[in-house]
Amino acid sequence: MPLAAAAAVAACPSPVGLSRPSCRTYAHPRRRRGFRLEASSSASAPAPAAADEGAGAGPCPVVRFDMDDFAIADRVSVGLHGRSGEMIFEATVRDPSSELYGSTVVLRQLKSSQAKRRGRRALEVLKKLARRQMMYDSYALQVHGYIAPGNAAEQEDVPFVLVHGYHGSYSLHHWLQLSDWLPTLEATLALDEEQARRVGDDSVGGPAVTRQLRLIRILMRDLLIGVNYLHSHGLAHTELRLENVHVSPIDKHVKVGILGNASDFHDSDPSSSTVASNNERRKMMIAFDMRCVGFIMAKMVLRELLDPSTFFKFKSFLTKGNDPSCLREFLLPILCQNCPSGNIGLQMLDRQWGAGWNLLALLLATKPEKRISCLDALRHPFLCGPKWRINPSTSIIRWGLGSTAVRMTEDYIYGHHQRRRLAYFVELMEVLNPNLRTELLPGRWRLLYCTGRHIGLTLRQPSPRILISDVCLTVSSESVDPVFCVTSDIGFRIMPESNWPHDKSGTEGVLSATTSARITAGRVYIHEQEGKENRVASSRSSRRYLRGKWRKGSKMKELPASLASVNIAMDEVDISMSCKSTLNVNSAEKVLQEIRTQTPPEMFDLSKIVCGTYIDARLMVLRGVNGSALLFIRSNPRTDS
Repeated sequence: MPLAAAAAVAACPSPVGLSRPSCRTYAHPRRRRGFRLEASSSASAPAPAAADEGAGAGPCPVVRFDMDDFAIADRVSVGLHGRSGEMIFEATVRDPSSELYGSTVVLRQLKSSQAKRRGRRALEVLKKLARRQMMYDSYALQVHGYIAPGNAAEQEDVPFVLVHGYHGSYSLHHWLQLSDWLPTLEATLALDEEQARRVGDDSVGGPAVTRQLRLIRILMRDLLIGVNYLHSHGLAHTELRLENVHVSPIDKHVKVGILGNASDFHDSDPSSSTVASNNERRKMMIAFDMRCVGFIMAKMVLRELLDPSTFFKFKSFLTKGNDPSCLREFLLPILCQNCPSGNIGLQMLDRQWGAGWNLLALLLATKPEKRISCLDALRHPFLCGPKWRINPSTSIIRWGLGSTAVRMTEDYIYGHHQRRRLAYFVELMEVLNPNLRTELLPGRWRLLYCTGRHIGLTLRQPSPRILISDVCLTVSSESVDPVFCVTSDIGFRIMPESNWPHDKSGTEGVLSATTSARITAGRVYIHEQEGKENRVASSRSSRRYLRGKWRKGSKMKELPASLASVNIAMDEVDISMSCKSTLNVNSAEKVLQEIRTQTPPEMFDLSKIVCGTYIDARLMVLRGVNGSALLFIRSNPRTDS
């Protein structure tokens, strides 16, 4: 595919030491240009495993070309990720004695010492992976050789030219920026029924969400296979990003770019070279590559992140130590800002019980040891279609229950069947994780749902008309370990009484209740009264929870009839209310009374909370003494700078 010229032909520079670009390709049949082969020695290549034998195994020569072996195009390539110290040209091999005769290649002219180091490193990696050359050619840009005039390759003033494969002038980053990127990539990959079976999906085409999800599954699986190929050979790519990823229209594979910055797991200080240090280095480098794969996945699914300013907010959210499992809560206002009909990327990640958000959180985990590996990612439900049977782990089931509950609470709940289903999901989450770790409590939690009370204005017609917005619980740890400072913030709006069903505007305000609380272990919170009949009923309830699809998720044969409870000792509560309009004492009392009517009493009196369940980094369930459950989601502040 031709590219827009980076400069006019007259102003376009030619590689130093190469002939001026010619407008036509020609060959001299009587003149056989010589080139030297420098085959890798057996000492430099690692000992192959049993899986490396067979097809694809064999010598991998590094060819040293002459400068006259190419007809150089009259333009500079702009889509092959050139950096400072590099210049990239497209060229055609015109030497009839070469196996590449007539094919298009890329000449990457490396001028700076750092760029030359990357070029020579790419040749070293090629020699190391020569035992499985077919695998290398499938998932990485093919390096054919180099050009170094005379014996001056080591001189600083003479450029080093790397010759590698040409797979189109666009990187994956350029593809995603096209207006018709979806049908263009589908045509490039020639997606048909056979290709659909690669991701276990029996649907071809279909709605926009299904089409994009199918394509992203193929791209992500190809990328993970290529990265796993490097990791299994003791190498880390270290430069995985969209600008370095290419899609080949020839073999329909994703190429991870030249391996000029690939790092060996065992290239450490010889003085401290031990098994423990090598293992630690290997884990850190694999974790770094997986984090880069997570950024690639995020940009492919959420195309809003292709905007540098939006991606900066996304990355700042992670670098500030926020848990990536809370990304949905953080990105939801950004993704729904200009998408009244629904964001396609958000819908893709929400499918299969929020499996996409789970995979993204595992790829971008804050602690490197918590990040998912390539093989586990390939078996993740998000990258496996409906035809593939995946046995989900307990964490995946728990994540799916929480994601479904969050999506249900995003709708305004009226139906009794929805409220009953939400209460059932909350009980299941308590069963799968019946403990609350108090060290994870600090933070800001937003109340999503309460099983005992409908939050907000109902069919009642009180005076004044109060509309509740956000109800948040902020927990901060004080100097004394078991003591927490707890603040309940309730946002509200006083609507006009005359036209309130249609006019939701009004005066905004915030009600805050602050207190210090000491959390200690308490008595057991009993679901059932003691007695033979009640124990039989409890056993029946246990079997009801543990049968069907939840049987594999929980390893317990019998559910606990009780949950560990806590005692919360509170100091005096400091209640303050601020409003943008002036209220007299009588009006303020009515507003306060209406807010307390619409809000669960546990938000004002924490001593009524008897037990809690920490579902995961996103969700927490607090259960009151009256049996009602409050479902919270961690609310992180948006990063606007």
